[in-house]
Amino acid sequence: MADLNGASLAELARVTGARLEGDGTKRILRVASLQDAGSDSLSFLATDRQRRYLTHTHAGAVILRPQDLAMAPVAALVCDDPHVAFARAAQHLTGASRPLAGIHPTAWVHPEALLEGRVSIGPHASIAAGVYLARRVSVAAGCVIGEAVEIGEDTRLMANVTIYPNTIIGRRVVLHSGAVLGSDGFGYANDAGCWIKVPQLGRVIIGDDVEIGANTAVDRGALGDTVIEEGVKIDNLVQIAHNARVGAHTAMAGCSAVSGSTRVGKYCSIAGGAGLAGHLHICDRTQVTGMTMITHDIREPGSYSSGTQMAPTRRWRRNAVRFNRLDEMARQLRQLEQQLAELQARGKTLPGSK
Repeated sequence: MADLNGASLAELARVTGARLEGDGTKRILRVASLQDAGSDSLSFLATDRQRRYLTHTHAGAVILRPQDLAMAPVAALVCDDPHVAFARAAQHLTGASRPLAGIHPTAWVHPEALLEGRVSIGPHASIAAGVYLARRVSVAAGCVIGEAVEIGEDTRLMANVTIYPNTIIGRRVVLHSGAVLGSDGFGYANDAGCWIKVPQLGRVIIGDDVEIGANTAVDRGALGDTVIEEGVKIDNLVQIAHNARVGAHTAMAGCSAVSGSTRVGKYCSIAGGAGLAGHLHICDRTQVTGMTMITHDIREPGSYSSGTQMAPTRRWRRNAVRFNRLDEMARQLRQLEQQLAELQARGKTLPGSK
């Protein structure tokens, strides 16, 4: 990994809240895996599967749990959650590099747009009338921001982000390349086989400290608003449909989707490829595993899954045939149970039984 700003181990211990075991004056310049780390690198041990690499690491220091300290051949930062501590240390080391303030000569900014101090507008970006950009907003090359959009302090738009009119975005939001906020929801009425478009009149509202991945789409509401609450983290290639609401500090992995008017609670975890049908309520602290299809409300916190497990193709095909016969097999089983009960009631036994 490329060189970073550098910090002493004592400084990193303060940042992470970890207990330092070793020389606090040692300088750390970068972060790396246990296998690839050098003497100026910081690494971490969070799972038992990584433990085999610990005793042979050349890292300058390792973040680990108290029970693993005895195995460490180098200085250590000891804490209960090494992954979280590593994230904080890496943030501290990398710093917050930002583009220089100013408007690139090829960018177009409408005269009626309002830009506060230290805003950065990259090449070929387009800023429409009525846009408000708060202090230190960064708009990278090729971004398009529609009319009456509001963007809060320290928010960053990577290249080629598109923001439709009337969208509201909070502070410290990160929007990765290709993200589209405020496009029309998929709303149509069927008139004798012909689809009639329902005008999409709502907005998209994004809370503070949200991160939205590359090529993710958040549709505006049909009448009300589509809302992404504070602290939500959304991966690449995710679809959030019109009038949906994603609760604070929920995380959604790649290729997952939330259908229209569904409400996802706070502190939820939606794994990759999961799909949520429309007009559902998902309670707080729900975990949805990969490729799960949610078709009804979830009222109790917990982990939820659907689908079948992977198997060799020939076995999977046999099982798929049997799956299609489950209803028939269930009826046959009920008939056999009824016949058995009748035989037992008459004091008889099945052939071959004792």
